[in-house]
Amino acid sequence: MMERIPVWIDCDTGVDDAAALLVAHRLPQLRIVGISAVAGNVELHHTFENARRVCRLMGADYPVYRGAEGPLLRPLTTAPYVHGENGLGGVELPPSPLMEETLPAWDALYAAARAEGGHLQVIAIGPLTNLAIALSKHPDLKDLVERIAIMGGAAQGGNATPCAEFNIFVDPHAAQMVFQSGIPIVMCGLDVTMDAYLSPKEVEELGRAGTPVCRFFQQSTRLAMAFSERVSKPGLCLHDVCPVLYLTHPQLFSGEEAGVYVETRGSITTGKTVTDLWSDKQFPQHNAFVVLGVDRPRFVEIVRSILLSY
Repeated sequence: MMERIPVWIDCDTGVDDAAALLVAHRLPQLRIVGISAVAGNVELHHTFENARRVCRLMGADYPVYRGAEGPLLRPLTTAPYVHGENGLGGVELPPSPLMEETLPAWDALYAAARAEGGHLQVIAIGPLTNLAIALSKHPDLKDLVERIAIMGGAAQGGNATPCAEFNIFVDPHAAQMVFQSGIPIVMCGLDVTMDAYLSPKEVEELGRAGTPVCRFFQQSTRLAMAFSERVSKPGLCLHDVCPVLYLTHPQLFSGEEAGVYVETRGSITTGKTVTDLWSDKQFPQHNAFVVLGVDRPRFVEIVRSILLSY
């Protein structure tokens, strides 16, 4: 019998987070032990409720835990122009019938890591506030998490600012804590996720399947697709699906080990993930595998087959 990877998903449930949850749920290689919500794409009351409602949509009863309402040291920045005011592009899913979990996200993550005996892997697809709080409150967590696969950062240009990617920009101090924690990190930043997209035609074809999941996917991503078109992108970037598929299909991706440091003080560079990938001067250690490329046709094929399987 195949041994499944125990994973914890930490998300700021917007439209690509929802897609990542839908994909992760159907991957037989993964065993989701918990989900935590953090403020980011939209406010926490939306991201928490969205995660619970997406779980209902896909017929899952994963425990969802409420996390941080804002960054460690900065005001919250959100992105309703991509994800809509409610985070799901204005689509209203039915509420979850499950009772709400009351344990804070950072304590639930720590308990899960202890229960998994050091084999837990974390998929972090929002600002890293919950993880930073968990590491601060439970210092031995760094020895209990096998790996963190992050959607965040960029070795080259950003999307929140010319040099900073949104998830890292929202809470750069938390991101720096996580990158310097000593836990092995896979960084799926904009360098790869901008190439992990579905074309308008591919999204439309999924919508025509007519299933509740495919209809939700098409309808919830309309605003994000329109945003992509306004900024001259070729399609709908499924940023948050990348770290999910990296854990199960690493052969789809290419990248390099690198040193990564998060800028937290620069007036125009805050949130930049500074790497030594192409510099003569190297950081003292390589603390992340920076993903730089993806086999897009195969990526699309896998995502499409999973969404159609519901």
